[in-house]
Amino acid sequence: MTEARLLRVALAATLLTVPFMLHAFAFAEATIGLTSGCFLIRCALAGDWRFLRGTWMRVGLAWWGWLVICSLPGIGAGGWPSLVQALVTVRYLVFAAALEHWVLADGAARRWLLGVLAACAAWIAGQALVQAVFGHNLFGNPRWGDGELTGPFNKPRAGAPLSRLLPPVLLPAVDALVRRRTAWALAGAIALPALAVVVMVLIGQRMPLLLTVLGLLVSALLLRGLRGPVLAALAAGALLLAASAVVSPPSFYRLVTKFSAQMESFPQSPYGLLAARALAMAAEHPWHGRGFNGFRTGCDDPRYFHGWHWPADPKDDGGGAAGCNIHPHNHYMQALTDAGIPGLALFAALVLAWLAVLARGLWARPTPLRVGLFATALMSQWPLASTSSAFAVEIGGLFFVLLGFGLAEARYQTSFASVAGSPAARLEKAGVSPRASAPS
Repeated sequence: MTEARLLRVALAATLLTVPFMLHAFAFAEATIGLTSGCFLIRCALAGDWRFLRGTWMRVGLAWWGWLVICSLPGIGAGGWPSLVQALVTVRYLVFAAALEHWVLADGAARRWLLGVLAACAAWIAGQALVQAVFGHNLFGNPRWGDGELTGPFNKPRAGAPLSRLLPPVLLPAVDALVRRRTAWALAGAIALPALAVVVMVLIGQRMPLLLTVLGLLVSALLLRGLRGPVLAALAAGALLLAASAVVSPPSFYRLVTKFSAQMESFPQSPYGLLAARALAMAAEHPWHGRGFNGFRTGCDDPRYFHGWHWPADPKDDGGGAAGCNIHPHNHYMQALTDAGIPGLALFAALVLAWLAVLARGLWARPTPLRVGLFATALMSQWPLASTSSAFAVEIGGLFFVLLGFGLAEARYQTSFASVAGSPAARLEKAGVSPRASAPS
């Protein structure tokens, strides 16, 4: 197979990955593997392995190698299944590198991916609005137990993917409207992000809403021309939140009443107890953790019980086994329980390496798409957050799609601006920043 055919297959697989992550996890795993495999075949045929020299890839391979060592039978606690899962985790690193260096090197490919991301965001938001108005989504699924909107899903997981999709999808669209400078366009530039924040409030998931606010604040800091629409959107969200006690009581209960109660007694909340259990595991295994999925295999182990009573089960024996989960709801706690303090340090270094690439030249030449992708990466890896598993394909996979997109955009803009004699270079010498609010 020629490189051109490999590239077409890899691009098609990449474009399919995002919708598959919403409704067909196994197919998403397959398309990630297919994209990564095509990239490695291309590297072998061309004898080009330069992607391994990048700083973030070197740090990532060091983290992955340590995770594999910690998952070896006799060191980790999960046996051979844990080792196999640790070994295949490298697919995400290869997938992000494939997008950065090859699949999304062409501007048309990046535009296609942005269109797919926008369609998926509209699908989630539209289904949530249908559910808010009619009481059920298009599949007949009602609100969840506490009143959360489930969007196109049968359980409350609409907020997490939508919060990650909004910055890169919204900011270029709002920028395009602002630049038209007509009354209708400016009204749309204000209404579009305001509607997005309103949907996030109505969905009723606390952490996705807080991360959306974080992403919009970061975007407003970097994009001076979009501060007005972004701040107006945040104001609209705050007003709706205040009025939700009357307009949408389930949202008010989830976002205000229940959240306030959990923060006031965080150590005794389910999230606080999960964090405490993770720290208990780390205290027992500070240098190598318990191997991949260490929290899942050890949460109900009496060695890590500390005499708590799980709030949801008054008959609990004091160990908290009834409230165990498959992960500690925090990426950094997950890295700690999987691979100990060295694993945590390497994972944190990897996140910083990613952010450094995504932020390169961003302060001097901020473009809406790059800012949106940077904000999404920062939101996804924010340390003080309750999260899904770092490698669950429905959210972890989406993160790596957006990460690869951001790395490709950063590589494109950096290369474009640094070519001697290029239009961008001449503009920079004249003191004018090149505009690339959408990939081209």
